[in-house]
Amino acid sequence: MQKRGFTPEQNIKKLREAEVLLSKGETVAQVIRKLGVRPYTKLTRTQ
Repeated sequence: MQKRGFTPEQNIKKLREAEVLLSKGETVAQVIRKLGVRPYTKLTRTQ
């Protein structure tokens, strides 16, 4: 069976990176692009 998604450690690392970038004044769209997260992932996870 194919493994899907990221490990919890990888998710935490990306969230911490996002928090730092947002605190530096970057927009959510910029952070998504820099972290390599697909935009629709953000939308589906927040619903």
